[in-house]
Amino acid sequence: MKTPSELWPTPGMRLAGFGKESVAHRGPGICVLHIYKDYPPVLGGIELHVRLLAEAQARMGYDVTVLTASPGLLSEEETRNGVRLIRAGRLGTAASTPISLPMPRILRRLRPHLAHLHFPYPWGEVSQLLFGQAPCMVVTYHSDIIRQKTLLRFYRPMMNRVLSSARGIIVTSGAYLESSPYLGEFRDKCAVIPLGIDLKPFLRSYPSRVRLLREFFAAPTVLFVGKLRYYKGLETLIEAVADLDARLVVLGEGPLDRKLRDKVLSMKIGDKVAFLGEVTQEMLPAYYQAADVLVLPSSHRSEAFGLVLVEAMASGLPVISTELGTGTSFVNVHGKTGVVVPPGDPVSLKAALSVLLEDGELRRQMGSRGRVRALTEFSATKMVHSVCRFYDMQLRA
Repeated sequence: MKTPSELWPTPGMRLAGFGKESVAHRGPGICVLHIYKDYPPVLGGIELHVRLLAEAQARMGYDVTVLTASPGLLSEEETRNGVRLIRAGRLGTAASTPISLPMPRILRRLRPHLAHLHFPYPWGEVSQLLFGQAPCMVVTYHSDIIRQKTLLRFYRPMMNRVLSSARGIIVTSGAYLESSPYLGEFRDKCAVIPLGIDLKPFLRSYPSRVRLLREFFAAPTVLFVGKLRYYKGLETLIEAVADLDARLVVLGEGPLDRKLRDKVLSMKIGDKVAFLGEVTQEMLPAYYQAADVLVLPSSHRSEAFGLVLVEAMASGLPVISTELGTGTSFVNVHGKTGVVVPPGDPVSLKAALSVLLEDGELRRQMGSRGRVRALTEFSATKMVHSVCRFYDMQLRA
């Protein structure tokens, strides 16, 4: 029998050529330039957020360009869903930061009305600060720099210059604004705009796909969705499910893939943990609907918001997250939409899972409340209009 991910393969991507004339802004309306290190088909919360925001703004009549790093040495350009996407050639990657020598040159030639930096991406931020031509710059502060302590020691003065130069700073939750050690001196220019997603795919029903997945899982199912990175806390989740009558389904890929698989083998629980890799956005909602609970067991503040929590809640699924002092506990309200446990604590996580897996009515109630919260607080429409109003305020300042 094929795995579900084999039944729904990931679609391909076409790239066009890159020419000098393509870097001049064009078209009517306000010209907006988004800058971040990656863009889909690279999957990640910020990458998907940038795409959603850029494509929505293009539909609203903005002239939108996204500048990001190419996977290889050559620069490339294409227009996708109304968004001009420029991938600047990548020399290499250091401390999770793509280094692109063409990026400063491209920024010198672009003439947007507003540049929108998605922090943290030090190379893009410094390039915009030194070479960018936009008269107005704003920043979405997605996360503190957590792991790259050496980089931060050298980058901190330039980071402060970037934040000082920004006309306005978007923070995705009040909790992150209050707890960040770096945002305090910039509070006066900060605005809280929670992230939002296109909820429609997660509100629809997929009965045939869900039935197939439940037959494939053949057990109460704990779901994890995300990149397999150091801050996701998957080691804790694996330990928590070891003695439970449940199956853990892991959707995602990343640098810890081999280490996590080895851990599962060493614990002799290979029959209880399924690593299914990345799945298409088309198929993802069915996984949420087929599962019993979604767990985001993150261990570090790099998990600033947790969009997978919103996806799961919109799908009617109860969620478990960890208390990090970030936006995750704003998204998941403890005791209402799910449960919040301490990070790195497999005993507490196991206890929370046991309660939810044994109480179907509690799962239903939390899932129902989560769906209402997702609709009320985290729609793409609400977020996009809030960001555009924020633009207007900064452009008039």
